[in-house]
Amino acid sequence: MSTLRILQPGDEVSLEAFLLQHTDTSMFLRSNWRTAGLFDQGAIFQGTYIAAMENETIVAVAAHYWNGMVTVQAPVHLSEVVQAVVAQSGRAISGISGPAVQVEATKRALGIANRPTQIDESEILFSLILRDLQIPPALASKEVQCRLPHPEELDLLSKWCVAYSIETLGQIETPDLQPACHRVIEARHATATHWILLAGDTPVSYSAFNASLTDIVQIGGVWTPPEVRGKGYAKSVVAGSLLEARSQGVERAILFTNRANKAAQAAYQGIGFKPTGEEYGLVLFTDAQG
Repeated sequence: MSTLRILQPGDEVSLEAFLLQHTDTSMFLRSNWRTAGLFDQGAIFQGTYIAAMENETIVAVAAHYWNGMVTVQAPVHLSEVVQAVVAQSGRAISGISGPAVQVEATKRALGIANRPTQIDESEILFSLILRDLQIPPALASKEVQCRLPHPEELDLLSKWCVAYSIETLGQIETPDLQPACHRVIEARHATATHWILLAGDTPVSYSAFNASLTDIVQIGGVWTPPEVRGKGYAKSVVAGSLLEARSQGVERAILFTNRANKAAQAAYQGIGFKPTGEEYGLVLFTDAQG
């Protein structure tokens, strides 16, 4: 018999023990609780967490985060945890992420399977052991340089974030999008989890870690302006960021990408990433609703 419990400070060890069984599809859950704890006061990275317990052991968890995202790792008792976490948080639902099959089940459990979406994808999950990272020749020869952005480059990166959000995430350009993107870039800058690639003195590509732990990082937000694509810049910026992570003891990287985006898949496989056989689900709704 299972019981539901709101996770609170003190539950971290039990939560981590469960999530480690599903490492590749739990990066947002693991990174967010480690960054912001098991508190929920609406601050960035915070969320409400509800777990299903069997014999005092966590067997499923769902979180509803500050930004409206419902994130799941619930191989059992999915309906119970997702319904409970949304009721407990009182937030609008802006999207869902987690193992692809569970994301579909979450939409049904919450009665929102027919809501309009800006993105609704089952994406290929890739993994790379960083000792096997293949360095692009342009990066190895210093023809291009990968580094942390400088403060004066953040406005440019905010504009790139807007373009990425429209092209990749299907967002609509509204007056709120630019300031929202600027907050994202500032948060990444504050935690040193994003990188810029330069050809000479010209910024040409960007990558970030959207989840980061001491042993594993998750790539996200990779963007190259259309006018300079096809030159291998995405490979170099991702590889450059992973060289830095490897130097700090990180052992592995994962990412997920749209199965229709063959160029991205080729770029990632070109530096050593391999499909894991798992699929990651990502849904972003057109309008957040309670």
